[in-house]
Amino acid sequence: MMDYTQLAPDYIRAIAPYQPGKPIAELERELGITGIVKLASNENPLGCSPLATDAMLAAIKTIALYPDGNGFELKDALARKYGVAHNQIVLGNGSNDMLELAARAFLTVGDKSVYSDHAFAVYPLATQAVGAVGVSVPAINYGHDLNAMLKAAVEHKAKLVFVANPNNPTGTFLKADDLLAFLRALPADILVVLDEAYNEYLPEECRYDSVAWLAEFPNLIVSRTFSKAYGLAGLRVGYAFCHAQVADMVNRVRQPFNVNSVAQAAAVAALADTDFVRKTNELNRRGMEQIVAGLEKLELEYIPSYGNFVSFRIGEGLKMYRRLLELGVIVRPVANYDMAEYLRVSIGTENENGKFLSALTQAIEETK
Repeated sequence: MMDYTQLAPDYIRAIAPYQPGKPIAELERELGITGIVKLASNENPLGCSPLATDAMLAAIKTIALYPDGNGFELKDALARKYGVAHNQIVLGNGSNDMLELAARAFLTVGDKSVYSDHAFAVYPLATQAVGAVGVSVPAINYGHDLNAMLKAAVEHKAKLVFVANPNNPTGTFLKADDLLAFLRALPADILVVLDEAYNEYLPEECRYDSVAWLAEFPNLIVSRTFSKAYGLAGLRVGYAFCHAQVADMVNRVRQPFNVNSVAQAAAVAALADTDFVRKTNELNRRGMEQIVAGLEKLELEYIPSYGNFVSFRIGEGLKMYRRLLELGVIVRPVANYDMAEYLRVSIGTENENGKFLSALTQAIEETK
């Protein structure tokens, strides 16, 4: 029989596919247990806004019709909230879609993109999928070294730079002044994708207006999502703000109906529910304090996080991950980020966090 994999380009065959976290139902079947707590995918433990639920139910009535391929209502809501024009907005099937669309629009075989070690796994995947070459820059304390990334982008004549703030899976944060200095030093012909999937979790003292920076930096693409703080991960809604010319190119490679009608309706409603986002932040702050206190009590090293998750050093990460599964808790191994001794745990409800800490304590005791 013919080996059909040989029909694909070398750079496609070389891709190691992204491995998402397993769903609860699948693990319950595999392990034969119930009541599993999933703290692996940085999802919102509160679910989504009741306004978004109502909007979804209403939108289902027109599910037989194609969605608005231009996403007018969602773009209009985003434009009014952030003060941008419709032609500066691109909608995506989750923010992953935005990252891949940027790569498809601006990279080709042999081009270079730059990103940090321990940064989101989709950056190298999106780069490799178009035959481009990724340049991974050594991190500082598991965070971005912007000076080194600037040097690498210039030396390698990169077309695209990916910057995550806060970063996943490490949770590290770049200050606004440092980002601005980086953008001002970077040549204007190098595009920067500023991935702000966890932007809504930043404490007030860390917030900055990256959307306003578009006026100064036409090479900037600000990518965000409704999957995290807004709780719409299952609907896959992402968006990006950028210069109109950049948006035009990205829209040329975007599927015309890449965001479905139910997702668009839910996102419009979710965007308006600022009270829900406030409650999400409050729960996340309390949960982070609970998890960090538990890790410190266990004398475990962790990376201070500005997202809705925290990565901690546990030794044999995969072995501990499997034991926690047996104890009914799903966390995320991060060996694929060159962090084999770490696990990442999402912030859940007080009870979910408590179950994780109890299971972790038991698993550690078993190793003594």
